Amino acid sequence: MQEYDSSSTLQDYGSVLPQKDLAMDGASRLLRLAELAQELGAEPVAEEARELAKRVSEGRFYVACIGQFKRGKSTLLNALVGYAVVPTGFIPVTAVPTVIRFGDQLQARVRMKDGSWRVIAMSDLKEYVTEELNPENRKAVEGAEVFVPSALLSSGMCFVDTPGLGSVFTGNTATTQAFIPHIDAALVVVGADPPIAGEELALVEAVGKQVQDLILVINKADRTSDAERAAAAKFTREILEKRLQRSIGEVFEISAVERIENRGPLRDWEKLLAGFHHLVEDSGRNLVRAACDRGLQRLSEQLLAIASEDRDALQRPIGESERRIALMKETIGEAERSMRELGFLFMAEQQRISDFFVDRRHRFVGSALAESQQEFDEELRSVHVGFGPSYRRRLMHFAQEVSRRRVTPWLKVEQEEGELQYRAVAARFVELGNSFLKKLTDAGLTELARMPHALDAEKGLRVRSRFTFEDFLGTADPPSPLRWLADVFLPLVGGRKLITNEARAFLEHLLETNTSRVQNDVLNRIQESRDRLEVEIRKLLHEISRVAEQALDRARKVREEGAPAVRSAIERLARIERDILALLSFR
Repeated sequence: MQEYDSSSTLQDYGSVLPQKDLAMDGASRLLRLAELAQELGAEPVAEEARELAKRVSEGRFYVACIGQFKRGKSTLLNALVGYAVVPTGFIPVTAVPTVIRFGDQLQARVRMKDGSWRVIAMSDLKEYVTEELNPENRKAVEGAEVFVPSALLSSGMCFVDTPGLGSVFTGNTATTQAFIPHIDAALVVVGADPPIAGEELALVEAVGKQVQDLILVINKADRTSDAERAAAAKFTREILEKRLQRSIGEVFEISAVERIENRGPLRDWEKLLAGFHHLVEDSGRNLVRAACDRGLQRLSEQLLAIASEDRDALQRPIGESERRIALMKETIGEAERSMRELGFLFMAEQQRISDFFVDRRHRFVGSALAESQQEFDEELRSVHVGFGPSYRRRLMHFAQEVSRRRVTPWLKVEQEEGELQYRAVAARFVELGNSFLKKLTDAGLTELARMPHALDAEKGLRVRSRFTFEDFLGTADPPSPLRWLADVFLPLVGGRKLITNEARAFLEHLLETNTSRVQNDVLNRIQESRDRLEVEIRKLLHEISRVAEQALDRARKVREEGAPAVRSAIERLARIERDILALLSFR
């Protein structure tokens, strides 16, 4: 890997983030929460609390780099820290979140999903974090950390390289979505051609509801004109401010490749670095504190639900708990069957959307086809017959250009309508899902009421967007050798009309194919959203069953020790709940 120097514009980052006493206060509360989690036997919660306590005590906060794949996120992060540490490429690269943090020397490690850490050589990082060598994260890597002696990171700021949205790998988008609760600030990387897309917008909106600090960058400025970048910056700022209902500040135009190769104009590079300096100086302590508070809230809610279930299991007779769990499993089994009824409601929504776009498409094609054929015929008058194969190529080219001019403006309108319809049906899916869970609560699964934020509009409904029509579908099949030979002689024997008719048919095919894309894309996104929502509901139901069974197992062991042990256990649970609530109130 090649190293390059960026220190000349990164002075004085090491003196910002004092007041470690505030960080330690948050860390001590998290460590106490970890102890309470261990008392409840909730080791995964305890481990997460300990890890969060460590980063709070060290004053570390996460700036996640988010955006669609091929935006140059990894290249930008390499340019910012001054070292080529994260892999880059022309295909979707990042498969798992990679945290880039300060260290005295370059080194890397990966965390496996079993919780273990594995120190690796820097040159081996791509084996674990790239889509090419770890497709869909088959190696079960939870995350990676890269330690870099970068002045920019010396005050606690950590960059996170997230998997890109909108790639063909569905797991990438899900991984990035799952990381949202850990984000403290965001570096949003967009482009000028195309500008911010539907899935990017949905993610930035979700992140923007959680964090205040967003740094917006238009990368690859060397590949677009000033006018294109200005239009993209204006569009990005306006649409985000409308969605987030607040100002988002400047959009920086840079080229990460130029900075790595130390060529070209600086553009907004120094202003971008100054933006990170101000982020550390003005917001660093608050970001760490906010991360602590979010973690305490989320983990405390999980522990309170476990404590409540444990107390109920101790207070009711064992036989009743056994019957209750048996009934719960039966109810969950019935719920699985009832999911089919929910599926019918989902299908009705999908059919409604399908009919909506089919009707719009038919109306457009009905008018566009006649107009396109007329335009094609006008183009045809200027074509000299000449050599048969050349004549066919020119006519096919005309067909492509005519269909492109007709369809592209319509696709832009349909893209916006598609996003509106998708968001509406996504909200409807959540409404149906929550209604389904409420029926289960009324039917006896009262534990659902204890599960915080069971379903909401941000869960299970973020799938990759395919609303990008720049690559217009319109390539004609190359003629076979026999067709080419026939084309040579057709004009000589008066067969020009055959080539012309085939070109007209190709024009109609282009209109039909390209106008069906919106409908297909929206329906595919809806299907993926539906599948993900159903998975979330099933996970929720089985988590309830698992917690109840573990509570019953603990209750059996305590009851074997007699009534005094039961009273002591109930008192212990009450004390744990009071301690958790005290930790939450101490903010």
